[in-house]
Amino acid sequence: MNIFSFSAHFGTEEDCRHHFKEQRDLQGINCLKCGNKQHYWKQDKWSYECKSCKYRTSLRKGTIMENSNLSFLIWYKTMFLMSVTKKGFSAKEIQKQLGLKRYEPVWAMVHKLRKAMGNRDARYTLEGMIEFDEAYFIVESSEIEQQKGLRGKGAVGKQNVAMMAESTPLEDIRTGKTEKQVRFFKAKVLDGHSGEEINETIQESIDNQSIIFTDKSTSYVDIADFVELHIMEKSSKETTEETLKWVHIAISNAKRNLLGNYHKIKRKYLQLYLNEFIYKLNRRYFGEKLFERLIIANITALG
Repeated sequence: MNIFSFSAHFGTEEDCRHHFKEQRDLQGINCLKCGNKQHYWKQDKWSYECKSCKYRTSLRKGTIMENSNLSFLIWYKTMFLMSVTKKGFSAKEIQKQLGLKRYEPVWAMVHKLRKAMGNRDARYTLEGMIEFDEAYFIVESSEIEQQKGLRGKGAVGKQNVAMMAESTPLEDIRTGKTEKQVRFFKAKVLDGHSGEEINETIQESIDNQSIIFTDKSTSYVDIADFVELHIMEKSSKETTEETLKWVHIAISNAKRNLLGNYHKIKRKYLQLYLNEFIYKLNRRYFGEKLFERLIIANITALG
């Protein structure tokens, strides 16, 4: 979808409201009071009314747009900007593109959308053959962190992140050459580098019937307890380029994306920026459908 087709379909507040209602109708409404799924639509109130208990749910309620004073049109324009390019926009640039005076509401809106992206991807676990590794991402360090001068993982200006990629080897019958086909990814900001936290990440992110490939980090010694098979290889150039090929490509692209588009990412917000990167990466073939998927993520984020 380009700017011309977007403007043709969503040029007014009313256009956006009606489209959002259509999408919400497709997802279904659960009464927040009694749980009933049958509702009337109150056109004069722009609200759903439960057929059982008469409780009313506004069009925004239960979505990430709840309690927002920004118009549907502003939200739609923002979702369009965030989905139209792989690289993404900073909140400051979105504020500029939207012509809004205040930065804070735009910043909050963009981070809510990133949270919705993360919530959507959190519904799924990776399966099959998985590449797993960790990497340092550059973050803004506070004055306290600079004074303490922390070392190692979690050091000043660095944040440890676990990256995972579904990767399946495929052999070309004619040439006998083997290449890896990649599917979906996950990224999680880690509090430290303990084996316990790695184990928790594996359990919540990866199906227990999977095969996992890693290097020989001491933090990975218990992974085999939570999956079908754990294969460890000593860190080397060959391991990086072959065994853990796609996870390192994802790490490299994520670092380049974040450094190129955002400046001074605070440690506590890094996961939100990674949510956006991974969400788009997992839907890299969606094309203009990415915009529609982001609207659905908005609707179902709190469900």
